[in-house]
Amino acid sequence: MTQFTVLTERKQGNLRPFRPGQSGNPRGRPKGSRHKLSEAFVAAVLADFNQHGAAVIEQVRSEDPVAYLRLIASLVPKEFDLGGEVSLRIRAADLSDDELAAIVAAG
Repeated sequence: MTQFTVLTERKQGNLRPFRPGQSGNPRGRPKGSRHKLSEAFVAAVLADFNQHGAAVIEQVRSEDPVAYLRLIASLVPKEFDLGGEVSLRIRAADLSDDELAAIVAAG
């Protein structure tokens, strides 16, 4: 046996499996604990916005457009329902050779 194997077996000996029907933390996270940080963060951002206003947003947009777009992307929901059906028609004549090759390769 190597030293690593002995140490691993020693560490695993202290572990106890969960009892049937019991999770790792039966009491769970205290209610509201996760939201306290979120609420405090949003309140701090709101206070900063109230103090400095839209001028800072305009400054970030002009000086660091990557950060501005990252902020916008983080605010948009991951799933965004437009409430309608979208159809897209693309003519093969409008595509480049590389785009056509990629479509063929994708199957």
